[in-house]
Amino acid sequence: MSELSQLSPQPLWDIFAKVCSIPHPSYHEEELANFILSWAKEQGFWAERDAVGNILIRKPATRGLENLKPVALQAHLDMVPQKNNDTVHDFTKDPIQPWVDGEWVKARGTTLGADNGIGLSSALAVLADKNVEHGPLEVLLTMTEETGMVGAFGLQPGWLQSEILINTDSEEEGEIYMGCAGGIDFTATLPVEREAVPAGYQHIQLILKGLKGGHSGCDIHVGLGNANKLLARFLFAHAKTLDLRLVDFTGGTLRNAIPREAIASLAVPADKIDQLKSAALSYLETLQNELSLKEKNINLVVENVAASGQALTDVSRDAFIALLNSTPNGVIRNSDVMKGVVETSLNVGVVKLEENQAVINSLVRSLIDSGKEYLVETLTALGELAGAKTVAKGSYPGWQPDASSPVMALVSDTYKKLFDRTPNIQVIHAGLECGLFKKPYPDMDMVSIGPTITGPHSPDEQVHIASVGLYWQLLTALLKAIPAK
Repeated sequence: MSELSQLSPQPLWDIFAKVCSIPHPSYHEEELANFILSWAKEQGFWAERDAVGNILIRKPATRGLENLKPVALQAHLDMVPQKNNDTVHDFTKDPIQPWVDGEWVKARGTTLGADNGIGLSSALAVLADKNVEHGPLEVLLTMTEETGMVGAFGLQPGWLQSEILINTDSEEEGEIYMGCAGGIDFTATLPVEREAVPAGYQHIQLILKGLKGGHSGCDIHVGLGNANKLLARFLFAHAKTLDLRLVDFTGGTLRNAIPREAIASLAVPADKIDQLKSAALSYLETLQNELSLKEKNINLVVENVAASGQALTDVSRDAFIALLNSTPNGVIRNSDVMKGVVETSLNVGVVKLEENQAVINSLVRSLIDSGKEYLVETLTALGELAGAKTVAKGSYPGWQPDASSPVMALVSDTYKKLFDRTPNIQVIHAGLECGLFKKPYPDMDMVSIGPTITGPHSPDEQVHIASVGLYWQLLTALLKAIPAK
């Protein structure tokens, strides 16, 4: 038995334990989707999948509540696959290993998948629990949200019957979300040339590691280190003076996760090895001073390695390092309308030096389209200066806040009655699927709620146990309080 089965509400945690046991990173959700579809049909519910793989399940209203407005509970099927360097885990084959640590549920060395596995589990628990009272109910589970919102983009009009949608992908109990940022992926591809490493050079790896990482939207304002940017900063300062020959550079694994590690493979003149090590130690001390409150485990390691391949020419090296070092990262502007909320940001998420090109992938987010467009123009201009080819694609809209939303007011009132305190009405600086749902369902009233999850998109991800209970109370009370048609 999973130790999660000892937690309350038990149906939700039992389902979450099952979700954790089935691998479901982005683009590998089929096993989980098939399990849920089979489970729903065994329970006697109407269930089907659409052309892009989204699942829709319908459950009739509780007797006497047939006249309530129909509601859709919505979650996404996939999770972000991130692990610690010393953790052996294949996200496509191995189950997540959740465990209870005091007030929190965590995973052993990997992301937990509480984003959005808790929301998914809550929707299935509502279906399974005969004691939950509700009107006509739908559960919409979307495909591949974390790497492009594939399911939301593919959602067709006329499939859902609901008038209200409750998104379960928020990550702070006591907050009600009524809007979110839009985003776009940006890639700069810089052609590079290589040449043989001269004689008398020693090959080393410079590894910047130990960073926390995190969600590139929800955590972008926290002040966490970006490994790609921090390593580029060191190389920009020392590559020319120490005659460093750049053989390889790799950093980050996902454009929506703040990168925790970056590695540069270098060839260094043998007589300058000591200078390099001294410069690395000095830079580490600088970073520890700058980031000591946020990044307590940051480290910069110099390791000897075997010779491997050609290095970039000086011209290509300087162009790549300058482009990466000058690419903006983090918060660009805070919102004037929503105090305390980031308006526009970007995350330099994945950098890879290939044989003939260097590729820099960033994720741009903004609450307003003009902010997104401004950053794309800035990155395009930098690419032009460096001689890089640039592409912006996968744009998705933000979810425009609606202060007059009836369901938002209902959630707020229900929360006050349950807990005798006023929830915060917020706009989240992350991509929720609600903005995309508005295209096929423009009249649907939407709101987003969830429990407290910290460290999403990183191996530090954890969900607060008590907040899950509060979220469940709110969700089930809300379903019963939905007004009549």
